[in-house]
Amino acid sequence: MNSLTTDQTTRNEHATSQGAHVVRVIMLGPPGAGKGTQAVRLASAYDVPHISTGDIFRTNVKDQTELGTKARQYMDAGELVPDEVVIGMIQDRLAEPDATGFILDGFPRTVPQAQALEEMLVDLERPIDVVLRLAVDESEIVSRLTGRRTCRNCGAIYHMDNSPPGQEGVCDRCGGELYQRDDDEEGVVLNRLDVYHRQTEPLEFFYWQRGLLRDVQAVGGVDDITKRALDVIAEYEEPVSGTDGSA
Repeated sequence: MNSLTTDQTTRNEHATSQGAHVVRVIMLGPPGAGKGTQAVRLASAYDVPHISTGDIFRTNVKDQTELGTKARQYMDAGELVPDEVVIGMIQDRLAEPDATGFILDGFPRTVPQAQALEEMLVDLERPIDVVLRLAVDESEIVSRLTGRRTCRNCGAIYHMDNSPPGQEGVCDRCGGELYQRDDDEEGVVLNRLDVYHRQTEPLEFFYWQRGLLRDVQAVGGVDDITKRALDVIAEYEEPVSGTDGSA
């Protein structure tokens, strides 16, 4: 975490000398690329909300909002939640006062969703600054996901290469049994990657056409990846209106 703390200090010093900044970022990347981890770290570095579709779904369902109730009906029936419900939840969240800047994680997933997002951000006068695509070789993704083991008892996660347990098959925390989740098996991982590429290539082209798509090499240490992402975002920082200094 030291590197992130250093990056945050750097950003704070930059804000002091240049005026406060706000960023609006979309995170793209295949399963296993580390989008969630990096989104949380970038949101912390810039003091903007990390807006995750998973969190939004859970909050709306838990609070039994109108959209949450609709989503629950589809999920209980084993059906995909339609775009209009997902988009409605995102629109409500982006309209909140703290969302002048944000790191968006898990949305959009399709071109129609991206078009809807573009329209709502035009209305809110909060345009996207940059779309970060976390780039990782497929072989690295497969290794990351198939090497994961999860404790059946406490949910702790290990990796057979990078963070193995002290005793094979046994959780260091509670002594529970470690197992490989079905969605971490190689065949399932390869299928998820295939689905991701088929769904996401048109989305990447959509943002490439708009000059927003930038790659971040998502290999190496977590701190190193965060620094690469911060360096890219720094090129797009937008001064907050009403602050002194120039961009």
